[in-house]
Amino acid sequence: MHNDIDTLFANLWQDYLHITPSAEKVHKLLAQEKGDAIINDHIALRTFNIDKVNLDKLAAHFLALGYQEKGQYDFEQKKLRAKHFEHPDDTNPKVFISELLVEEFSPALQALVTNMVKQVADDAVLADNFLYSGTHWQVSSEDYALLLEESEYAAWMSAWGYRANHFTVSVNYLKDYSELADVNSLLKDHGFVLNTSGGEIKGGADVCLAQSSTMADKMPVQFSDKQLEIPSCFYEFAQRYKMADGQLYTGFVAASADKIFESTNVM
Repeated sequence: MHNDIDTLFANLWQDYLHITPSAEKVHKLLAQEKGDAIINDHIALRTFNIDKVNLDKLAAHFLALGYQEKGQYDFEQKKLRAKHFEHPDDTNPKVFISELLVEEFSPALQALVTNMVKQVADDAVLADNFLYSGTHWQVSSEDYALLLEESEYAAWMSAWGYRANHFTVSVNYLKDYSELADVNSLLKDHGFVLNTSGGEIKGGADVCLAQSSTMADKMPVQFSDKQLEIPSCFYEFAQRYKMADGQLYTGFVAASADKIFESTNVM
C-alpha cells in the first residue's frame, strides 16, 4: 500500500488524464496563464460489494494513509451504497467510494460480475497500484451491452475497472471564479457538454453543496471481440458553503450524487 498521499493521487491523476483528455483542457482553461493551482475537492471510485473487491478493500488504501470514514450514503434506485473519507489535513482531497449491490440484480448480471471478480488475483487488491490498475478481466461487447441494460455503473466497471471515475475542481479555491454558475458558463462557452440530469447545478446553498459536471469523454475500449467507443470519465465541480456553525460543509448530498453518477451515461 502507498505510504505517500501525493504519490497515490499523482498516479490516479495520470491514469485519469490518459482516458479523460478533456480534463487537461478544463485544467488549462481554469488555471489560464496565471498557473493557479487547481485544488481537487474529491475523487470517486467504483466497485462491487463482493468480498474480494468491496468498498472496504478500496478504503483500506486510504485508511492506511490516515483517512477517516465520515459519511454513508444509499442510492436505492441505482442499487448502490457509498462512503466518504476525509484526511485530518484538509488540504488532501476527500474520497468517495461506492459499491454496486450485486445481489439486487438479475441472475445474468450477477453471473457476469461474479465471473469478472473471479479473474482478479487474490492479492491484487493489496497492491500499491490497485486503485488505478484498470480492468482485471475480459468481457465481450455483448456482455457490456447486457450490463448496460440493467446498470450503467456495472457496464462502466466492466469496461474501465479500477481508477478514479472523476476528479473534482474545488470552486471555493478558484481565484477568478467564486460561483459555480460562472464556471459552468465558461465551460459551455468553450464547448464542454454539461450533465443536465437533475439540473445543470445539483444542490445549492440550502444543502451547503452545489455540484456540476461535464459529460464523460468517449474513448475506445478493446473488448474481447471488438473495439467500441464508450464514455470514460468526467470532471466535476463543487462549491461548498458554510453550515450554521460557520464551518465549511465537507460531506456529500445523496440526491445530488445520484445525478452525478449519470455523467458516464451513454448518450
